[in-house]
Amino acid sequence: MEFYEPSSVQLNGITRIDPDEYNPQTFGPAVDRYGFVGEHKQASASKQAVAVDVFRHRELKWVEMFQNWDKWMTKKYPKVKERCRKGIPSSVRGRAWQKLSGSVILMNKHGGLFESLLQSHSEWEKDISKDLSRTFPFHQMFCEPDGPGQRDLFNILKAYAIYDPKTGYCQAMAPVAAVLLMHMTAEVRK
Repeated sequence: MEFYEPSSVQLNGITRIDPDEYNPQTFGPAVDRYGFVGEHKQASASKQAVAVDVFRHRELKWVEMFQNWDKWMTKKYPKVKERCRKGIPSSVRGRAWQKLSGSVILMNKHGGLFESLLQSHSEWEKDISKDLSRTFPFHQMFCEPDGPGQRDLFNILKAYAIYDPKTGYCQAMAPVAAVLLMHMTAEVRK
């Protein structure tokens, strides 16, 4: 029986590998299946694997649900809830979160808002920039100074601070936004 494992990824000299096969002389720094850099004992030790055919079957179920989302939410909501509890496959997780939260509707309603917010200046930009390197510094997506992950994180935090000036920005927002970025893009392109 085959098991699903994320493909090997090379980013900034860091290779994502199975923690059981970690050898620092061969692979360099280990990256667990969640993208965090660490020694063998620090990398995710999860042994819970899903058979490839089961994983692909779950993906296809979610893709089918996306195609008829309104029907599923109005007529088959208990099944959607059951599938969420089984776990949303990582390959469709960002899209599922957007559908489940209703953010797709808001994005369609306010198309272009994200880009227009980024054109404005925020009093919080300096504080946000200072905190970028502190947000998941051992995650492959955020470890590169001024890399794509840090740029997207900055843009999201800046846009939100401008969108909600009463709240503005606080350091605790960065990890929340970063976790979302691990599963989806800063702005979904149509």
